[in-house]
Amino acid sequence: TNIRMKIDNVAITLLVAVLRWSTVHSFGNTQCINNYTPSISRKNLHCHLSNSVIVANRFSSKRKIRSSLNVATFDPQTEIREKTSLDYLEQPDRIPKVVEIEEPKAKSSKDDGFVFGLEGSGLVRQKGKVAYVIEDDSLETQPYQVAIVTTTLTAHALFAAFSIAEVFSAAPGAEFISLLKTVLTVLSSFAIADLGSGILHWSVDNYGNGRTPIMGTIIAAFQGHHSAPWTITERSFCNNVYKLCTPFGIPTVALISLLTGPLTTLFFATFCVMEIMSQEFHKWSHMSKKECSPAVNWLQKIGFMIGRVPHSKHHTAPYEGKYCIVSGLCNDMLDNSGFFRLLEHTVYKINGIEANSWKLDPKLRLKTLGGNYKLDPKLRR
Repeated sequence: TNIRMKIDNVAITLLVAVLRWSTVHSFGNTQCINNYTPSISRKNLHCHLSNSVIVANRFSSKRKIRSSLNVATFDPQTEIREKTSLDYLEQPDRIPKVVEIEEPKAKSSKDDGFVFGLEGSGLVRQKGKVAYVIEDDSLETQPYQVAIVTTTLTAHALFAAFSIAEVFSAAPGAEFISLLKTVLTVLSSFAIADLGSGILHWSVDNYGNGRTPIMGTIIAAFQGHHSAPWTITERSFCNNVYKLCTPFGIPTVALISLLTGPLTTLFFATFCVMEIMSQEFHKWSHMSKKECSPAVNWLQKIGFMIGRVPHSKHHTAPYEGKYCIVSGLCNDMLDNSGFFRLLEHTVYKINGIEANSWKLDPKLRLKTLGGNYKLDPKLRR
């Protein structure tokens, strides 16, 4: 009997050693802290593992996850095994799988919500004047950009020149009247161009993304502009304005010329040139006086083009006003009348799409939906 007891104890010790070895090699970096109390009955051998814990470390590609498993215990009196984590050791296919926690991906300029200040946009303002350029864009001037801008502005100048010539030739002997018509047409076009730049700026700041047809690149550039507004100052003339040659290019004016008369063609040729140039005026409003020429500083001073101080008021979240960037003459009128809030409410009623300024400022959203469209001058102006 004594010999048999010794043999049984040796067998139990070997069994425990095998169990520990298999556990370590099954779970990788595993620590087993066990108090083994062998007990022998007439019918069965029991291995009582009290206060036993297996700590299994798992590493995902994103985060370290630690899972704790309790080793099974046996009741030597009732011989009823508790259903615990040892079941998973006997059935590996039932071991709980590690859940990989994906980090949120940064927004692309082609995604909705690519708006500086909006949670999850991925846009942050770096310390110092660090330039920010969206994907598929560059600060380097390309030959095709020079070709597009040169061709477009030359064509518009020709459209305007031929229109003026046609106006004068249509009324021989009435040169003063023809001159007056020409001047009034150009001046009215210049004034309306400021309004047009405000509507364009408002629309691309608040709606669409980089995938929007025709306007996608312009939308992405404007919506990313608020995160690093000084980036625009590092662009050359052609690199800065060529995107606007798409909506305000040669096909637009050519179609108008075919359908209308010379004064209308002159009006829209001037209008399109001012819209293209508005981006260069915009750039100068972000530059210091020392960086700009005396002529630019003088034109800003007399109000011919948007100045530094007026435009700086736009660069305050939620970017809901001061959108006009040709001369800025229309800004106060549009903001005080609530023109853009009315447009936003109208768009929302039609298709349910909210302006980005609403997303940045929930109070502005509630105010607009309540029919209060005017900007509060005490808050920002």
